[in-house]
Amino acid sequence: MFFERPNSGETAILVHIDFQDGRESEDPRELLELARSAGADPAALIEGSRRYPDARLFVGEGKLDEVRHALKEHKAELVIFNHALKPSQERNIERELECRVLDRTGLILDIFAQRARTHEGKLQVELAQLEYMSTRLVRGWTHLERQKGGIGLRGPGETQLETDRRLLRARIRQINKRLEKVRTQREQNRRARSRADIASTSLVGYTNAGKSTLFNALTEAQVYAADQLFATLDPTLRRLEVSDVGTVVMADTVGFIRHLPHKLVQAFKATLEEASEADLLVHVIDAADPEREQNIEQVNSVLNEIGADEVPRLLVMNKIDLLGSQPRLERDSDGKPLAVWLSAQQQSGFELLDQALGELLGEDVIELSLELAPQKGWLRAQLHELGAVRQEGFDENGNTRLDIRLPQHDFLRLLARAQENPRDYLPSEAFESEF
Repeated sequence: MFFERPNSGETAILVHIDFQDGRESEDPRELLELARSAGADPAALIEGSRRYPDARLFVGEGKLDEVRHALKEHKAELVIFNHALKPSQERNIERELECRVLDRTGLILDIFAQRARTHEGKLQVELAQLEYMSTRLVRGWTHLERQKGGIGLRGPGETQLETDRRLLRARIRQINKRLEKVRTQREQNRRARSRADIASTSLVGYTNAGKSTLFNALTEAQVYAADQLFATLDPTLRRLEVSDVGTVVMADTVGFIRHLPHKLVQAFKATLEEASEADLLVHVIDAADPEREQNIEQVNSVLNEIGADEVPRLLVMNKIDLLGSQPRLERDSDGKPLAVWLSAQQQSGFELLDQALGELLGEDVIELSLELAPQKGWLRAQLHELGAVRQEGFDENGNTRLDIRLPQHDFLRLLARAQENPRDYLPSEAFESEF
């Protein structure tokens, strides 16, 4: 993979500037977490304020001198800006400071490059890196003026930079073709699940909200979970049993972050389609985070960008153990589950989450009282196997009286296998709405 960096830490000077031109400011604490997640060793955080960025150096000469002094004092070899820099600004700052400079987008890409494990994830990261680096190629070359020479190759030729850009474009086209195959395969898998009437849910949320911890606890998966940003990069799908619904597929997805680079969203489109095509989004929120409202807005923004804004969602307020709160289930004015307050770490409140998922995914659940003749023992046994029987009794003629509760499509499929007529069991209004 192109542009991979070693896992060893580097001493870094962090730079955060608040601008007064109305733009939304980044969080300096988040920059610290990002730097540590990338394996950097933050030696100093330099903050300042300006009306607007300097066109050439992004910061003023005085602030640049402050950064230069910090580099010498801490013997640092890297400067990380909590902002998106233009390629020309990045080059100018590097020339002035004589060290490597990284902006927020490059830092996030570096973290993603370290975390990618699957072939698909590595392709997606490489695509985002190539598109990001295509505007910065000139930084890496000191021989751009060289022309092709030799017998039969004399003339204007092609500069090294042009060669690099041509090779880069070819590699980008190659990766896009491979990722298109991934999208096709995912679409086929989704169609297969749809034919099997298996509901799908996707865990979404701000990075480090506890999605993977919740995912592991619910599905007994072994997804890497850590108290750091972007601990999960590659998507993982597992089966989950939900009351009144049965088997559903749950996907753990990459965490979102404030001002997630657009190119990164595009590169991970195949992965994020799991969210846009889900029957229900489970939005995991760090309830103890003082920035939680802003984080919710950022997640909603990315969901809108990938076309998942219309997908029904359930809020999961995680880490309530840090607040000293008790698990609870909130409902909207119509009585539908709106938010579940729980602790994934302590696995408390899971029964409320199961109840909420059952209600939201099992809207076609039916409750019936049946009377089955003795010769329909197979149907009775199948209802027991599905866990649909709530109460059972017998009359003097040997008939079985059952109170059942299960999804309507499961009941219809069972009746079809038993070669029974659904109209003998379901009320007439069910056929008015369904058939």
